[in-house]
Amino acid sequence: MEITPTDKKLDCIRGKIMDGIRLDFDDALAMYQTHDLIGLGRLAGYVRGKRHGKKAFYIYNQHLNYTNVCSNRCLFCAFARDEGQDKAFTLSMDQIKSRLEERSDEPISELHIVGGINPSLDFDYYLNLLDTVRSIRPDAVIKAFTAVEIDHLSRISGMSLDDTIKKLKESGLSMVPGGGAEVLSDRVKEELFPKKIDYRRWLDVMTAIHSAGIVSNATMLYGHIETIEERAVHLIRLRELQDSTKGFSAFIPLAFHSENTRLPEIMPTTGFDDLKNVAIARLMLDNFDHIKAYWVMIGEKLAQVALSFGADDLDGTIIEEKITHMAGAKSAKGLSDKEMERLIVTAGFTPVLRDSFYLPIKKDGKKS
Repeated sequence: MEITPTDKKLDCIRGKIMDGIRLDFDDALAMYQTHDLIGLGRLAGYVRGKRHGKKAFYIYNQHLNYTNVCSNRCLFCAFARDEGQDKAFTLSMDQIKSRLEERSDEPISELHIVGGINPSLDFDYYLNLLDTVRSIRPDAVIKAFTAVEIDHLSRISGMSLDDTIKKLKESGLSMVPGGGAEVLSDRVKEELFPKKIDYRRWLDVMTAIHSAGIVSNATMLYGHIETIEERAVHLIRLRELQDSTKGFSAFIPLAFHSENTRLPEIMPTTGFDDLKNVAIARLMLDNFDHIKAYWVMIGEKLAQVALSFGADDLDGTIIEEKITHMAGAKSAKGLSDKEMERLIVTAGFTPVLRDSFYLPIKKDGKKS
């Protein structure tokens, strides 16, 4: 690898990468502290290229938020509402059916379903939701309910965590999104989301999900009050769990948006930081197959650049994303498959339409 970073610490990291030595906490800090963004990006691009060549993945998916009523009311969230509050909503089964049927002519292969912790909903609501989605989209993968939601469902179902997951799987749950962890730190939890489960419980729930044969993603919400040390610990904790369960498919760095939250004084993340988080994730998470550049949060143009900084996936068409846009995101609410491919091709990569498990799909919806 003909890369000579200007930062001497990065040059040591380069040596570790070439020798196949796993990077550690101090390496993560050095990467977060460096100003040699190009050198860091070239290291991450090298590792990305060894795994995926010039392939860049995307999926034809649809987001569905079934409720924004939430008892947790995290300080960083612009999406949540109290019951009866202005703009609060909970979708009925008929409304869910209507949302899905509106796009029945589109080749959607994945439904991404998350919502708030709504104390008014019983366990049967969630089972009916899965049944309704499966009846409308029998061939689509249902990726639903964060670890926080599944912990809540275990509590209201009266069943053990393992039995709850088993019941959800029987009703059509095929994959779990990576949200809810935010930053795996007791300090950040106490300051920003004291009512949410702590990182130990999040890891336990993810372990149970993976043990049930269900794949999940993992995320990190960055750019608020967390330190670079807490970011590094977060990545290492995810890596340790992946060593154990091998159940994570992709990692998604999520840039914090403060508009309409209770943290409006926090400035937006910079492009420098956004690219750095993608690159560091690719280098630290050596046991994760995929790193996403989530265009909804960092914008379409920067997501293109991130493909050269370690990311190999732009996520998907999304179709009406709500959570980040309620916090002031300026990106599109959805992109067509043609727009996704244009972003990838003009960045110098080869687009691969995929399913939820990274198997290529032809444009007619069939597996390649």
